[in-house]
Amino acid sequence: MRRRRFLGIGAAAVGAGTLGAFAVPTAARLLTEGRPGLLLNSTVPLPEAFQVPLPVPPVLRPVSSDGGTDHYEITQKAARLEILPGLRTETWTYGGSYPGPTLAVRSGRQTVVRHRNELPVPSVVHLHGGHTPAESDGYPIDLILPFGSDRSLAAPGMAGMAGMPGMEHPADLPLGRITDGDRSYTYPGNQRAATLWYHDHRMGFTGPGIWRGLSGFHLVHDDEEDALPLPRGDRDLPLMLADRAFAEDGSFRYPAVDPALAVPGVTDDYMNGVLGDVLLVNGAPWPRLDVDRARYRLRLLNSSNARLYRLELDPQPSGGGALVQIGGDGGLLEAPLAHDAVEIAPAERFDIVVDFSRYPPGTSVRLMNRFGSERTTEVMRFDVSSRTVSDDSAVPERLSDFERLDRAAAVTTRTFGFRRSRSDGWTINGQPYQPGRALARPALGTTEIWRFFTDVHHPVHLHLDPFQVLSRNRADPGPYDAGWKDTVDLRPAESVEVLVRFTDYPGTYMLHCHNLEHEDMAMMADFVVE
Repeated sequence: MRRRRFLGIGAAAVGAGTLGAFAVPTAARLLTEGRPGLLLNSTVPLPEAFQVPLPVPPVLRPVSSDGGTDHYEITQKAARLEILPGLRTETWTYGGSYPGPTLAVRSGRQTVVRHRNELPVPSVVHLHGGHTPAESDGYPIDLILPFGSDRSLAAPGMAGMAGMPGMEHPADLPLGRITDGDRSYTYPGNQRAATLWYHDHRMGFTGPGIWRGLSGFHLVHDDEEDALPLPRGDRDLPLMLADRAFAEDGSFRYPAVDPALAVPGVTDDYMNGVLGDVLLVNGAPWPRLDVDRARYRLRLLNSSNARLYRLELDPQPSGGGALVQIGGDGGLLEAPLAHDAVEIAPAERFDIVVDFSRYPPGTSVRLMNRFGSERTTEVMRFDVSSRTVSDDSAVPERLSDFERLDRAAAVTTRTFGFRRSRSDGWTINGQPYQPGRALARPALGTTEIWRFFTDVHHPVHLHLDPFQVLSRNRADPGPYDAGWKDTVDLRPAESVEVLVRFTDYPGTYMLHCHNLEHEDMAMMADFVVE
């Protein structure tokens, strides 16, 4: 189906409330390979690898604290940053940096983050992995309008819905919790230590929003984690992996159907995801880091729109098991798992300990991406120091008092199919996204089994509560499914069962694919906890 004809159908579907202004991916493009996406090449000469020092995002300090609450302020604004050496890139930022500042918070303390929007477009902030009340979860039409903009643009039924023409929904449904210029998000802190992240979540435009820079770390700490002898301080490193493409002037390239981002969607060839030819770590291209001959904790986050990574150290240390996993999306595992490589899908996190004392002094160790090609096979480099240092860290055999959910406690099983529809694009259970239409209504306090199945590759993300993986294709979970998860990697023609318990907060939440081009083209669904 060609774009012009499909856009006409999308416009006709506005009255039905579906997210419709996008084109349908061609079957030929989807089935050419098991991994998603198409490479978008840069048109600027790319720098040599391992020339730029690894930057570490600054930790944001609260503007005030009272009782059990810490208050933060972040201004969303455009900034011209030096990402490629010698060039400036127009970037959408949290607080003027990419990645945005890291929030390091305590479990049990409430966090309130006030976001002021000085971008040229509306925004929505989602704390990914956050156990959050619905009004602060980042529902995709809960817009923060740009400071000083015209609120009338957000009225139901008006073309544009705050800059999103073709994406209106029925007038009898609420438009969303829209605020003018700023919004405060409240995170109660009722969750265990974990590596979380925050990012833009605006309906139809999450892909270009994150591509242009709207992402940052949100680290939760607790007493259980603090009692362990894990690496800390400068040896506890958040590493945000992302791929991007750049134009001759250093600007980001992105195949949006509308460069002004008034109409959502990407051009036909990129319907299955956009891949860049530059790998960034914490916003730097192929960086390098001097490391001691000691253990380091690497908090790996895949913030790419669609790229999958298979990460491996080169050379491998003698004896293998170089990557010791201590945590995942939802925090510490019960016990460490040693891997030679880890596979990480968009939005997944892996907390890994690497012991660089296993390498001779002066060794250069590359972090490789075995799913990449040409320049995207290398991620960054660690240069092992020759000096002698002390290291009192360790990885204990037991990490956490881990609660295992009971399958027998599940009150029902629900099935969700993630598939391409010839008429409606990316769908869940055959339906493109419509705000206000719930595909499930679990009861607060209950446990359910949710079964996901797919045609092609989809990383599936569940808001509100983490889950535990029960099975893949009715067999055991995979090697990277351990612990509490909020995103699970569904491979082509695969089914995965997860066990989830709905706790604390009623309201409307989301289930969606975290391939951002799929998400923006309707592969989302509401569920309501009652």
